Amino acid sequence: MGARRAVAIVVVSTLALAGCGADTAPAGPDNALDDSAVTVASFDFPESELLAEVYGQALRASGVDVRMELGLGQREFVQPALAGGLVEFVPEYAGTALQFLSRGTSPPSDDLAATRTLLRRFLDDQGLVSLAPALAQNANAVVVTRELAHRYGLHDISDLRAVAPRLTFGGPPGCPDRPLCLAGLERIYGLAFESFLPLDVGGPLTHQALVGGHIDVALLFTTDPRITAEGLVVLEDDRGMQPAENVIPVVRTEVVERWGDRLVAVVDGVSARLTTGRLRALNARVDGGEPATDVAADWLATEGLT
Repeated sequence: MGARRAVAIVVVSTLALAGCGADTAPAGPDNALDDSAVTVASFDFPESELLAEVYGQALRASGVDVRMELGLGQREFVQPALAGGLVEFVPEYAGTALQFLSRGTSPPSDDLAATRTLLRRFLDDQGLVSLAPALAQNANAVVVTRELAHRYGLHDISDLRAVAPRLTFGGPPGCPDRPLCLAGLERIYGLAFESFLPLDVGGPLTHQALVGGHIDVALLFTTDPRITAEGLVVLEDDRGMQPAENVIPVVRTEVVERWGDRLVAVVDGVSARLTTGRLRALNARVDGGEPATDVAADWLATEGLT
């Protein structure tokens, strides 16, 4: 982790630091960056950047000083940065965050309350706290084309076992080692694909490769609007590999202590209105070419959150 943290220091220190300040923070201990701003960060895929914009803009509108650091990288990069105080607020996904922090020792569960209880234990050790989870849930989805599903009679992920040795799987570069991606598909479903093609995180490269026939099976996300638009088939997770993946804001403890109920109320208010359907609709607008900044601002105004 030391090497990753050193990289994080360089990247975060050289990113544009143009946060739009508002009111001065309340009196209290300095936050991890020794300034008044709450640094809201995202992973390196569009939905994560959109969520960071939604929460960050809502906080800024309430008078919280916010700095945005978007697209920082994969969880292996962002989580140490959050634990080390280089960033201070990340919209996470409950089940994946628990799997990562527990190093796979906590079994996945679709029980959100149980997932959150376990997650809290690991966050406490790193000076972090999770706020109220959103209703929106974005789980990993194993996806094939309609033609392939028809050819092999695929309905469930288990149906892939007989044909996987002849198929190519495509997904994020870190997929082979992740318990909710290829590592889990091998352990839980006994799937052994002929090859793996590293692509992006549920983005255009993965879609192009799947629709174009360069891969046969892809890892996408349940809130991806292109699954419907492209007529793709999501295979049923019949062995319950994927846990509850509700969006859940993870924040540095000292930031919550510094801003108090003011910050918590704003964040929880956003989460209460953020459903899976609404997130999918927002993703469709970003996918259609609208800037995430504008999509987030429009939705927050429509919901009366700014």
